[in-house]
Amino acid sequence: MGLNTSAEAPLPVGQVSRLIGGWIERLGQVWVEGQITQLSRRPGAGVVFMRLRDPSHDISVSVTCYRQVFDDVADAVQEGARVVVLAKPEWYAKRGELSLRATEIRPVGIGELLARLEKLKRSLAAEGLFALDRKKPLPFLPQLIGLVCGRASAAERDVLDNARRRWPAVRFEVRNVAVQGVHAVPQVVRAVEELDAHDGVDVIIVARGGGSVEDLLPFSDEQVVRAVAAARTPVVSAIGHEPDSPLLDLVADLRASTPTDAAKKVVPDVGEELDRVRLLRDRARRCVHALLDREERGLAHALGRPVFVHPQRMIEDREEQVEALLARSRRTFGHLLDRADSELSHTRARVVALSPAATLERGYAVLQRADGHVVRAPAEAAPGEVLRARVAEGELAVRVTGAGSGIGAGADAGGADVGTGADGAAAAAETSS
Repeated sequence: MGLNTSAEAPLPVGQVSRLIGGWIERLGQVWVEGQITQLSRRPGAGVVFMRLRDPSHDISVSVTCYRQVFDDVADAVQEGARVVVLAKPEWYAKRGELSLRATEIRPVGIGELLARLEKLKRSLAAEGLFALDRKKPLPFLPQLIGLVCGRASAAERDVLDNARRRWPAVRFEVRNVAVQGVHAVPQVVRAVEELDAHDGVDVIIVARGGGSVEDLLPFSDEQVVRAVAAARTPVVSAIGHEPDSPLLDLVADLRASTPTDAAKKVVPDVGEELDRVRLLRDRARRCVHALLDREERGLAHALGRPVFVHPQRMIEDREEQVEALLARSRRTFGHLLDRADSELSHTRARVVALSPAATLERGYAVLQRADGHVVRAPAEAAPGEVLRARVAEGELAVRVTGAGSGIGAGADAGGADVGTGADGAAAAAETSS
């Protein structure tokens, strides 16, 4: 519950310490799990002192127990072991320290650890952290490789030596961390995050040379798994432990069986790449030569065709066709002209046959008055009137000599007289030569 205090009415340290102790006394006994980091058993002492640490967080607490409680598990418990204790929180008011008074200690067995790891594995898999579509491809030739490993460890030596032997120009950014024990998880997480934030790092290798299940527990810790899953840089797991795969192998973008295998998978071999380049170059040269040979054969075949051997033959063939078409057009045009000439001759003959001149040619004459009107009836001509008689060879003047129903012809100076016969018919209406 809150206290009413102020700068003018503060509480003494002793009272605050007693109040904290009173609150802690109300907690009662609790089951606590952790890893033993310090263990002190003084000969003849009736109390055993331990330090219990959370493997996933940088938090620890002091634990005390009577020797009889510890002797029951002394053979199975040592520094670094995981245990579950039944303890009651105690507050030492004089020094302001919190500790746990253990009344029972149980070591965490391998089977229980594996069961917990399996449960964590299913939980993380359900979140999709192990999905294949999350795996990032590794670069073909990384320029800078981040390496997380133990200090002066065989894993570090294997990765560096094999990588530089395969590609001498490769560079490394090394982070030496604790790879087992209580400090392993936070140091590995911090190293991965630092290398992932480094702009020049192309790939990160987390390496360790194998070990027991307990030694490899930091690489199955949830914090490590989530840090690797959140990394933007591809991560390679090279723990080097085949029988029991830590969860880091499942979340990493690539799993290597050993640190040496990680170096082989991350860095290409310069000799193999030179051989591959040589083979590709030879293959390209063969392809180019084959292409040139095929094109040369095609060109020779094309040049051997008649159209290239005798290029004028096509013109000659076309010339014959043009001449044939020209002769055909001339014949057609001649036929058309002949038919048109024939039609024109027939039409002219018909026109000539039907013209007045043809009638005059047969001996007929046309009488016209002085004004040019044609005389068609005897009544139209008056006695003594001079008419013009038009014949085939020219004209002549005639005079009407009588009146009546007939017209007769008579002689006159410079002309002809037209008179009326006894039968009253027009003698000069049509005069035959």
